[in-house]
Amino acid sequence: MDWVRGEAVGQGSFGKVSFAIPQKESTQILPLMVVKSSGVSQSATLINEKKILDELKSCPEIIRCFGDSYSFENGEKLYNVLLEYASGGSLSDKLKNSKNQRLSEFEVKAYTKGMLRGLEYIHEICYVHCDIKLQNILLGQDGEVKIADFGLAKRVATKKDDNFRCELRGTPLYMSPEMVTGGEQGTAADIWALGCVVAEMVTGVPAWKFSDVTQLLMAIGVKNQLPQIPEKLSEEGKDFLEKCFVKDPSKRWTAEMLLNHPFVAADHDYYGTVTFNEENKSEIPSSPKCPFDFPDWVSDQLSVTSSITCLPSSDNQEKLNLSGGSWYSSTTERLRGLVSEIRPEFTEWSSADDWVNVR
Repeated sequence: MDWVRGEAVGQGSFGKVSFAIPQKESTQILPLMVVKSSGVSQSATLINEKKILDELKSCPEIIRCFGDSYSFENGEKLYNVLLEYASGGSLSDKLKNSKNQRLSEFEVKAYTKGMLRGLEYIHEICYVHCDIKLQNILLGQDGEVKIADFGLAKRVATKKDDNFRCELRGTPLYMSPEMVTGGEQGTAADIWALGCVVAEMVTGVPAWKFSDVTQLLMAIGVKNQLPQIPEKLSEEGKDFLEKCFVKDPSKRWTAEMLLNHPFVAADHDYYGTVTFNEENKSEIPSSPKCPFDFPDWVSDQLSVTSSITCLPSSDNQEKLNLSGGSWYSSTTERLRGLVSEIRPEFTEWSSADDWVNVR
């Protein structure tokens, strides 16, 4: 498909996003599209995303991909992926713009059901998303869920894939215990992250309230702590989160099982705005914009903003590799290594406040 680059939509971790305008008129009604681009030398993540989206194209709860291409712009060769435009923004935007900056339980049920449908399909095709969070859940024109940003997604690891156990993928606030302690990231890790998203939609703040990276990782991987389940949630909702926050991944409920849970089993397919009574007019910060964006409300003593995304590709040597290809003999030693190996250049994100969510 011939297209020209339009107005910029946003800038993400792995590429810039702009509207894509078809170059030739057609009698066929074409959907609104955006193009996600990155320099060819840094395109491994975007290539991975396109490849996976091609395999997941049959699911309406997953953002659609319309193809890819290469272009030369301003003296640089770019790799481009054409994607469906989600005009409703992200769930992070939805939360930020809602009254009291949190969602009603009715809305939470509807969005959760959409996410579960998408995750069920992703897991059936033997993939793990690896970065489920509010910013990566987009909304269509009618509010329907569209899971996006598959740059970190990977095939479900087998016993032969021990090399994957040295990778740390995703956003720490949504990481599962098995990921932090042993580098294990199967489909159950997406369910843990889903639980964190649900809790955040209900309260308007992240499920974990730590300002220090070490404390966060220790709480997730070593201490017998679980994310706080919102008190205002119904008993069905609390039970749903308990099924997501099971420490043992083999006992954690799957997406298929959760779709039959009473919390979402009823017909909650309406995504429209639901009005609820004002209770707390105090300003509640929005979801973190980047992996270590711990808001000021967490602590006034330390603010950490960084990225610990690790990718196995040789094209991503500039990405932070926290494990260094080695393994640790104990959980405590592993966590100490994860934190101590963060390089100084990754702790200053001067443009973090201006970062725009990619749609």
